[in-house]
Amino acid sequence: PRLSATTIVDVRVSLGLGGPRVFRRPLGGRATSRSLLPHRLRHPSSTKTSVAVASATCSGDGSQMNVSSSTGRALTIQSHVVSGYVGNKCAVFPLQLHGFDVDPILSVQFSNHTGYGCWKGEVMTGEQLQSLVEGLEQNGLLEGYTHLLTGYIGSASMLRTVARLVRKLRTYNPNLVYVCDPVLGDNGRLYVPAELTTIYREEIVPLATLLTPNQFEAELLTGMTIGSEEDALAACATLHQVGPPSVVLTSLDLDHSASSSSTITLLGSTSQPQAERCGQRFRIVVPRIPSYFTGTGDLCAALLLAWTAKMPDKLGRAAEMAVASLQGVLRRTAAAQAVAEAAGKSGIGCRELRLVNSVDELLHPKITEEVTWLE
Repeated sequence: PRLSATTIVDVRVSLGLGGPRVFRRPLGGRATSRSLLPHRLRHPSSTKTSVAVASATCSGDGSQMNVSSSTGRALTIQSHVVSGYVGNKCAVFPLQLHGFDVDPILSVQFSNHTGYGCWKGEVMTGEQLQSLVEGLEQNGLLEGYTHLLTGYIGSASMLRTVARLVRKLRTYNPNLVYVCDPVLGDNGRLYVPAELTTIYREEIVPLATLLTPNQFEAELLTGMTIGSEEDALAACATLHQVGPPSVVLTSLDLDHSASSSSTITLLGSTSQPQAERCGQRFRIVVPRIPSYFTGTGDLCAALLLAWTAKMPDKLGRAAEMAVASLQGVLRRTAAAQAVAEAAGKSGIGCRELRLVNSVDELLHPKITEEVTWLE
């Protein structure tokens, strides 16, 4: 594309370091994380950012640059860390392994996740996201997306921009699959501003194709208390009425068995017709792995996107594969933690997910926990 005009605002030039660079003020927040099966990293509930802006008016058509691969092209909007694995660091690599072209947008960019003693970084605003969307659209680059994945979004302005983006993407591709991980909190505690619950319920959830809340988030979105499998299925039915045809509750503590304290339940429901011998409602019960993990909810949502793309009318089977992949990664991570501890190493850095070492688990998982149909 030709540049017909260029405007650069407050960009400092650093000679010998690759040309113009945009400098930003580092930011931070505070949060903690406790994780078993799918669980997201807690992020700061509020922060401010100051960012220099570079813009250009472009002419030309870049749509041919955005042609989908044989699997699809995914836009994923969630957090990013330079070191470690949460948010997009848990999503991009697995999706690429499964054949997706992946374009990440970073809702936050931190040095490391907030389970460490300190961190530095920035939080994206709704205005900055809108600027990126406009740049993509002006170059014809919004065409070709088959999937959208969203995770942690920390502000009302950005979440509403996401809603506008979903509608815009569907003007280019009415069949766009939107996998929404509504990151609100866990274990009875919010770690985003409370107003985001209403925005999710009224503006985001109706747009989702597949919704992947944990137990606490499902309760917030439905106003229901989930204490049993029947409650969970009723919550799924309520969410179906709002919009998403498919719902997977990724982390439930239920009273269906005496061993519930040592297991976690994933429960799914879809209103869409399913292939033969695949029910519309199902459960998968997995053992708790006694260790500390972060980013597992982010990884779970990405794996559900990948496997449902391969099995579009077999949600239960796709969830079975996603859970098997996730458990394989967690087992490999726990084994690496044990080796590190035996060598006298400790610290949260030893507990980062071993994604790069888990290619076989991500692509060819061994199913140890089978799906149970509830119909």
